[in-house]
Amino acid sequence: METGMQKEMVMGLFLLLITLSGVRAWTGEIHGRVVCDVCGDSSIGPEDHALEGAEVAVLCITKSGEVLNYQAFTNSKGVYTVAETMPESDRWAECMTRPISSFHEHCTQLSDANAGVKFSYKNPSGYSQAIKPFLYQPANVPMYCI
Repeated sequence: METGMQKEMVMGLFLLLITLSGVRAWTGEIHGRVVCDVCGDSSIGPEDHALEGAEVAVLCITKSGEVLNYQAFTNSKGVYTVAETMPESDRWAECMTRPISSFHEHCTQLSDANAGVKFSYKNPSGYSQAIKPFLYQPANVPMYCI
């Protein structure tokens, strides 16, 4: 598993190679969270918790019309991240994120309000786009929520 420092070194080498080839590089990032909405109230409160291992799909269309499909899984804090470095002329133009599945045995029902998020990616190189959290709910709401 790569450490943060290894990731940064690989990204730096890639950027250097693109720069040396005369192509202007662009780097983008999309990140968000996946949370178990324990009470099913569509808001994040103290009773809710991050879902580790939840799967999220990110689909982006580049300025040149290429369709890029990414798959991401959440870490222990429920955070997923997709990042890409490419020539400026091929950068992301439109993207859509959507939750695919939760592997948490008690929180697998996707909230109706969270089918997916479509957006234009207008951030300059080196910036990230934060997506609102995707919420899953338990099949049975605990008594303390009622």
